[in-house]
Amino acid sequence: MGTLQLVVLALVQGITEFLPISSSGHLALVPMLTDWPDQGIKIDVAVHVGTLGAVMLYFWRDVGLMLSGLGSLLTFRGGPGARLILHLIVATIPVVIAGLLLKETIETSLRSLEVIAWATLGFGLLLWLADRVGLTVRRIEHMRVADALFLGLMQAVALIPGTSRSGITMTGARLLGYERPEAARFSMLMSIPTILAAGILIGLDLYRMDDRAVTSEALTAAGLALVSALVAIAVLMAWLKRAGFLPFVIYRVLLGLGLLGIVYGFIPL
Repeated sequence: MGTLQLVVLALVQGITEFLPISSSGHLALVPMLTDWPDQGIKIDVAVHVGTLGAVMLYFWRDVGLMLSGLGSLLTFRGGPGARLILHLIVATIPVVIAGLLLKETIETSLRSLEVIAWATLGFGLLLWLADRVGLTVRRIEHMRVADALFLGLMQAVALIPGTSRSGITMTGARLLGYERPEAARFSMLMSIPTILAAGILIGLDLYRMDDRAVTSEALTAAGLALVSALVAIAVLMAWLKRAGFLPFVIYRVLLGLGLLGIVYGFIPL
């Protein structure tokens, strides 16, 4: 893989992973809209692992709370940390089940420009609707197990390229009445167990391959994605403290319409 392609992929992933505009959709678009070969699932997961590092650094207090909460949960004690880790576990179960059942479909038939276009447009409009009608009265501390399960089901839907994992979970949280920064915060925390599990599996594959070129590319992409994701997270959280999701909705609508124009031949490549 060329250096330019690697840098572009890492920056695209880092910038789009936690913005509600679909990182997987953008990653799939890169080879479709260029002459570059598809980077493959291993590089996709490598850049996701880089963004995992970014979210753990930005929300280090929550990560510490989760670790202490895991100990409390294992010893059947309560507390804020135990509740948070319980909710994250519940929210992770649906995507794990869906990923195992639909792995082959996701990697083949769903990875098409038409699917990405419709998902980008449709779920972008759904985000706008949820942000319009959702109350802004709840915080993560008010979360119930049923809320976590609902957000987990939303995350499973994001296996469709173009949906946006962060976008659909923020949409779900806004429908439940969570404040915008809190919706973004829990959405990002939800990414930790999901990306960690995928990263471990792909990491084992890379170790078994013992291909230094592929491993070096994966590490480089992960590092670049970490830095760009950290900047994107900081910008998003600052924005949501004073404004809504409308700029992201507008971007998704324009992108979705443009992609549909390409798919149906109205816009030549």
